[in-house]
Amino acid sequence: MKYFFFILSAIIFFSCTSTDKPSTKEEAAQDSLNKVAMADTSNYTNIEWLDSTTQNLGKIKEGSIVEISWKFKNTGNKPLIISDARGTCGCTIADKPNEPVAPGQEGTIKARFNSQGQGPEAHKTVTVDANTKDQTQHLLTFTAQVTKE
Repeated sequence: MKYFFFILSAIIFFSCTSTDKPSTKEEAAQDSLNKVAMADTSNYTNIEWLDSTTQNLGKIKEGSIVEISWKFKNTGNKPLIISDARGTCGCTIADKPNEPVAPGQEGTIKARFNSQGQGPEAHKTVTVDANTKDQTQHLLTFTAQVTKE
């Protein structure tokens, strides 16, 4: 009987563990570096958005997937670390550079917007967290008129 409870406990334990893709050692190390850089204000730098932080996509057909990008430049003297980039909802998936952006170098934040079920006026935001002076959170926005045809 005690073996039954042992086996049952093991099954429950292993069935409750996370099924997410495990991170690689490099990803874990980069995440640790990102946390240190965001916590230490002496590592803060400056960012210049080369594109407007607000974009109008115009008219798009419902169900289409649109890619949006915002270019930036590290205008400071420390490596720029984008620790996170996230959309306001599941219809907008953001992508950020995984490596620090060296002083004087440029980078891009990209997002994919799935217009299915959106509209007729879509107003979305991508929030970017970075080790930047004055503010560590940057809002990138876009709008679109989603049409049925």
